[in-house]
Amino acid sequence: MTSLLEGTDRMVTRGTDIGARIDGLDDATRAARGRLDDAIVDESVGVVERAAGRLRLSATHTVVGIAGATGSGKSSTFNALTGLELSAVGVRRPTTSWATACVWGRDGADALLEWLGIPPRHQTTRDSMLDNGRRDQQAELDGVVLLDLPDHDSTEVSHHLEVDRLVSLADLLVWVVDPQKYADAAIHDRYLKPAVEQQDIMLVVLNHIDTVPEERRQSMLDDIRRLLDQDGLQRVPVLPVSARLGTGIPELRAEIARRAAQKQSTRAGIDADVRAAAGRLAEANGDAPTRVVEPARVATLDAAFAEAAGVPVVVDAVERSVRQRGHRATGWPVVGWVSGLKADPLKRLDLDLGARGSQLSGRSRTALPEATQVQRARVDDEVRTFADEVTVGMTPPWVAAVRRAAPSRLDELGDRLDQALARTDLGVAKLPGWMHLLRVLQWLLLLTALGGLGWTGVLLATGKLQDADTPQVFGVAVALVLLVGGLVLGIVLGLAARIAVGRAARGRAARADEHLREAVNEVTHELVIEPVEAELAAYAAVRAGVDRARA
Repeated sequence: MTSLLEGTDRMVTRGTDIGARIDGLDDATRAARGRLDDAIVDESVGVVERAAGRLRLSATHTVVGIAGATGSGKSSTFNALTGLELSAVGVRRPTTSWATACVWGRDGADALLEWLGIPPRHQTTRDSMLDNGRRDQQAELDGVVLLDLPDHDSTEVSHHLEVDRLVSLADLLVWVVDPQKYADAAIHDRYLKPAVEQQDIMLVVLNHIDTVPEERRQSMLDDIRRLLDQDGLQRVPVLPVSARLGTGIPELRAEIARRAAQKQSTRAGIDADVRAAAGRLAEANGDAPTRVVEPARVATLDAAFAEAAGVPVVVDAVERSVRQRGHRATGWPVVGWVSGLKADPLKRLDLDLGARGSQLSGRSRTALPEATQVQRARVDDEVRTFADEVTVGMTPPWVAAVRRAAPSRLDELGDRLDQALARTDLGVAKLPGWMHLLRVLQWLLLLTALGGLGWTGVLLATGKLQDADTPQVFGVAVALVLLVGGLVLGIVLGLAARIAVGRAARGRAARADEHLREAVNEVTHELVIEPVEAELAAYAAVRAGVDRARA
């Protein structure tokens, strides 16, 4: 938007915040694109482009549009203001969709007229040689670009389009009505009522006042005032004129000149357009407070995703794997080899035992079972509930936008969760050091028992087991003590170690569960939370933008 305002004449924006308002509306339309109704957004974009375009052009000219219905005397009023017969007068006008322009002060007006789309053949310079002798009389309108618009009630569609286009571009609008059709719904419903925000850049002129008896003139003006008040246009002045006789034309010319001299029409026109567009955008956007994603809701999503990913299965496998390897390491070596025959629960799931497991195995996926229909249904339900909670109070377009964003990447969920679990270091590659010490001790006890067994066998074979000269402890042969002691201590130590191994397995499983859920949380944020937060940020940007535009 900044680039749109580069080169803008400071006379337009000095002492105002017009540029900031246009910036705000521009930011709001960018954030609303694809979320709010395209027609409303497109309309706001058009206002931004027109406002920025107008600010780039001549700051010394004021565009005044003369609009009205067929037969209202609009062209007569235009001619009376210019002092020239530039527009055809009468009920039956030429079938042209072009406006006629009269310019006071040509310097700098060419680009403005091109922007307005007025062809050169429909342009007249009021201070040109065409009327050089009366230039001084028209000096008060210096800087005015007066437009005679096509009839707004014309049967030609092109006329309607041209009127609508130029009405949106004019800095000041003079609506000409006549005594017969001043209450016509065509002008009130189509142009006046919707222009409440633009009322400071509008005038209403009651033409043909000379055809109204003097005693009825004030009551007719009062009636027009009443209708305008009903339309919400309390600040729009009503001027009685007779273009044919020139009655009221000096006053109308003076009012146009006053506004042009103060440049309030240009500023007010841009302000009014921006405020009106921002108001429509604000209505469509709503004013619900900006929501934040609650940690409790994220935890609920994580739980559903973790279950669908098979985290409980992995955690159980971690505990069983540590138990199995711990028992093999700390149990009695004679039966420990039996545990070694069982497949490791983690390897059965193609899960890595350590941080570099995936590099060694070359696998990027696991052998975890796919999520069941119940688990998938829970994921879908939690995502919908999450979207509903963060959109409480929002308008339907934003509710729809968040509901689209929340599940927009769920088709990636299975693969992403599986990859996240496959890459997670479960922290079970190495057993605790005390288990290795117990393993050494168990083997020493086993060797002691075997040594005692061999010695006892020799003593039995030679009949010296009970001899007095055989080494004894408390009357029992040392060989038997070694045999029985090694066996008993090994078995007792193995049973005690099972308790410690179980505690260690549960601890490793808890840590693995924490790491796995952290991995799941990253996936949850990337696939669900971040898309929803992007929509919430866009909602907040629209609100902030329209607030700046309406400030």
